[in-house]
Amino acid sequence: MRQGDPLAPFLLLIVAEGLTGLVRQAVKANLLSGLRIGRKEVELSILQFADDTLFFCTDSFSNVVTLKAILRGFELAFGLKINFHKSKIAGINVHRNNILCYMKTLNCAEMAVPFKYLGLEVGGNPRRKKFWEPVIDKLETRLSTWRGRFLLMAGRICVIKSVLTAVPLYYLSLFRAPELVCKNINRIQSRFLWGWGKEKKPISWVSWKNVCKSKQEGGLGMIDVRDFNHALLAKWKWRWLSEEKGRWKYILESKYEEGSEGTHSSLKLQSWWWRDFHKVCMEGRGQGWFQAEMGWKLGRSDRVKFWEDVWVGNTNLKSVFPRLYSLSCNQSQTVEEVGVWEGDVWRWNLRWRRARFERESVLETNLNAHISRTIVKRQEPDIRVWGINDEGCFSVKSAYASRRGDGTCIAAFDLLWKAKAFPSVLTTAWRSLLDRLPTKECLSKRGVTMESTSCVFCHSKVKSSQHLFLECDVVVRVWDLCHRWINILSVQHNALQNHFNSFTLTQVSNKQEMVWKGIWAAIVRSVWEHRNLVVFKQGVVDAEEMFQQAQLKSWLWMKYRVCRFNYSFVEWVLNPMLCIKSYK
Repeated sequence: MRQGDPLAPFLLLIVAEGLTGLVRQAVKANLLSGLRIGRKEVELSILQFADDTLFFCTDSFSNVVTLKAILRGFELAFGLKINFHKSKIAGINVHRNNILCYMKTLNCAEMAVPFKYLGLEVGGNPRRKKFWEPVIDKLETRLSTWRGRFLLMAGRICVIKSVLTAVPLYYLSLFRAPELVCKNINRIQSRFLWGWGKEKKPISWVSWKNVCKSKQEGGLGMIDVRDFNHALLAKWKWRWLSEEKGRWKYILESKYEEGSEGTHSSLKLQSWWWRDFHKVCMEGRGQGWFQAEMGWKLGRSDRVKFWEDVWVGNTNLKSVFPRLYSLSCNQSQTVEEVGVWEGDVWRWNLRWRRARFERESVLETNLNAHISRTIVKRQEPDIRVWGINDEGCFSVKSAYASRRGDGTCIAAFDLLWKAKAFPSVLTTAWRSLLDRLPTKECLSKRGVTMESTSCVFCHSKVKSSQHLFLECDVVVRVWDLCHRWINILSVQHNALQNHFNSFTLTQVSNKQEMVWKGIWAAIVRSVWEHRNLVVFKQGVVDAEEMFQQAQLKSWLWMKYRVCRFNYSFVEWVLNPMLCIKSYK
């Protein structure tokens, strides 16, 4: 079989399973004693991933001899060779002399604890900054100077979302990152966004907190590391509570759970990882953000608390009917205990401490109507559901949305990112709507000394974003050319967001309307590029050239992004409505 053959991984699995079988037989014959973990004494003797193998056994010379015999037998049976020089041995609470004896027996080196396995540090403390240094170093090495200097802002946004967010993903999915580490990762991403590779620290025109907001809220939809970390760890909580089975779950249950009701062991016996794991899910309002999103789909109803759990609607009955809860005799009881089966028909049997007053009787009627919408199924088990998703299945995306909370959607930004224009055009328009472009007024507010704060086009007013894009006589001429080009009349607004919202066409579809919004963004981009040309290269102010550049940008988008768009630039200039309406 040649190297790279698609059957090679399957053969490796078959061979690796043979090694597992040898270890299993040795344990069964009491020749090898693995570790017994927790109250249930779950045995662990071998872990395998591809060609990496970990053996676990108690401190005994006979165990070491058995391991060597197993490995030698594996070599003879399968024709493979064990490289003992690359193999290592580590001891936890094992006498030093014993370790040296085992090393000579197995002819291997000693491995210090903590150690690396599958790219992760095993035995380290994730609460320490040193534990996360490989992640920070890898992030910084990925960012070469040329990428920050020569990529447009739209390109840097793409790099952050596709590369910088993915680098720490492996660590973040298993360990809770300290607050300082999250800030360092956010700082690296922020510096790259606003100009990596510069000698001086670049100006962060928009705070990282606002950059991490969704696009509809005025942000860029970047990932907040802390909330993303908690959402990733919440997936383990979901797998823990679901019906999924696996050795990892048996080990954790045996080590940390005490009693049949799932109560946890003493804090002194818990590892740092386990404490952080529960701390993440219990943060937030009341009982914790994770538990607040959990619900139940009723089956036999023997696991669901009638008042305290969420099984009808999106809130538990205790919160919806607090008055009735205080009068109920069914507190802390399951749904199964609050009703009876009469043949194949389920009947509710609510018990109260006293007779209800008239107002309470109305509440009782509402309660009965509320719970009658849910059907109890005798033959099916109760299933946990994730309340945010309609399907009831957990996803990291929905957990992250729960952590971020519901923000306020701003109409202008919601429309902006739907506009049909190049990403570089949209990012400039986004910054203009936020008034976060380096205009003379914004620079002076941030302590940058300016020789003159007058407009570079008309030399009359302080140059703010509002003046530059709306009030300047030269730019007013550009907007007038745009309206004449499409043959419409429009009212000039003093605020950029209002101007963008009112920049509409009649008798066109929603998709075609987004092409027109893209032309607005192209005009803003052209004005900004022309301003830079005048400031840095002593260009000549020309309103017609600005508008022609905007026409060219919008036509290029239509040409390269729209299938079956066969109109030339001349046709786009002479008959724009025909070209816009061709977009389906």
